Amino acid sequence: MASRDDRYAEAEKLKNAGDLAGAIASLESLVAENADFALAHSALAAWCTRLDRHEEAVRHARRVCELEPRDPFSYTALSVACMRAGRIAEAEDALARSRMLQGGQP
Repeated sequence: MASRDDRYAEAEKLKNAGDLAGAIASLESLVAENADFALAHSALAAWCTRLDRHEEAVRHARRVCELEPRDPFSYTALSVACMRAGRIAEAEDALARSRMLQGGQP
């Protein structure tokens, strides 16, 4: 059986070949078996956004924040996903959290 990193690389190949829906399906299978794989959730947040699957993007971006709560980029990505989903207040909250983690003002 392929490792999670190998499976992630295969999903990236699908994305790079233009099969974004297939890449997403591949990563969804991967995170179903590896719920703590933050990189895969992060990619899913970005890739789902590109296909206007905003609720899924927000869900995956939130999971990244749960898995990597001290990484400012996690909250920046959540902010983008929320903004695209029309959740402006949540987007602003996530951006403020990102700024605080970077040592700045909210």
